Amino acid sequence: MRPRPQLSLTLLLASAILAPAAQAAPVRVEFWHAMGGVKDTVARYARDFNASQTTYEVVPVAYGTYRDLLPKLQDALKNGSAPALAQLEFTQFPTLAAQGDLTDLSRAVAAVPGPLSGDVYPAVWKSGQLGAKTYGLPWNVSVPVLLYNAGALRKAGVSFQDTWTGLETASRTLATGGRRPLIAAADAWTFEANVLSRGGTLVEGTRPTLNSPEAVEALTQLARMSAGGQAQPRTLGEATRGAFDFARGQNLFVPASVANWIDARKLPFFTLGIAPFPCEKAGCTVPLGGAVLSIPRGTPAAGQAGALAFWQYLMDPARLADWVQATAYAPPRRAVTPLLDGWYAKNPQLRAAHAQMTRAVPRPTLPDYSGWTVLIEQAITRATSGQVSAKAALDDAQQGALKWK
Repeated sequence: MRPRPQLSLTLLLASAILAPAAQAAPVRVEFWHAMGGVKDTVARYARDFNASQTTYEVVPVAYGTYRDLLPKLQDALKNGSAPALAQLEFTQFPTLAAQGDLTDLSRAVAAVPGPLSGDVYPAVWKSGQLGAKTYGLPWNVSVPVLLYNAGALRKAGVSFQDTWTGLETASRTLATGGRRPLIAAADAWTFEANVLSRGGTLVEGTRPTLNSPEAVEALTQLARMSAGGQAQPRTLGEATRGAFDFARGQNLFVPASVANWIDARKLPFFTLGIAPFPCEKAGCTVPLGGAVLSIPRGTPAAGQAGALAFWQYLMDPARLADWVQATAYAPPRRAVTPLLDGWYAKNPQLRAAHAQMTRAVPRPTLPDYSGWTVLIEQAITRATSGQVSAKAALDDAQQGALKWK
């Protein structure tokens, strides 16, 4: 008799408990995600998982971006049609968790086998926690980087130091012929990274510090560069136009997610460079980006078990290595990195970008923080467009955050 394949702890328990149901029909596990650009890859993982066992059937459904998915999930929670598993951006899940809309996964995480639980970066685990409870499981994580037009810099004979001071100096040299080298995006995450690069923070405990000295310093620089023709202010709604200007060499530097490398390298007419996020102060940290996988409230026990089993399947090192190469997301667990040696040899800049995981920290996991990010982005736009000073814009944002409900 051939030996029985070893099952994960979750699958083994579920197989024993749910054997009669599994024989009749697999438990349907609907998975809502925002990975539209790689939905075929996600679908492949689901197909392979479904073929590997007969207890569950994972059905992935792509819903555009994180901002597209959230209202769909909120509506589904109201009418009782939420999926068994949903992907939520790091700043989205705390509000839902505080409202009681997500399942507490603390006991499930405590039962995760040591080779997996101990291998995930601590900051990644913490990114799915609210208080002392876990509501989100890790999968896709990113780190901020600086994308740049390597060909244009080479032609101009200009290099840059990996600090904001060095970036401003290089931008001043490159700002010729109407070119505005840096894209100053009104994006809360990369601004948060800018502040952390200076040793500052936008939150202390549960209190907003949107107008901290480091935040004012960061926004003052962006406003100064915008006024001096060295930076181009952009809102997130102008991403397509920004990509076009980046491709044609009107802009040369873009703070972004490492996962943006996949699409940016497809832009025509230029050579893409990618560098770790500028670090203004020695020993600086970077904020993690990405999302968690959460189980909405009301999901039956069988659906919860299926969601957990699929998550463990996704977190297999070899599968994560495939995921990283398909998306450029950073590895959420250490065992993946050696499996990427060949890929990193061909893409050494991505090795350096992903190495930032060793100094990455979670974004603030506060229910109100998603609302505060709106105020941050408004402040960036106001200051970089010259409407008010950086300090005035951030003072207003701070007052708004203190009154936020």
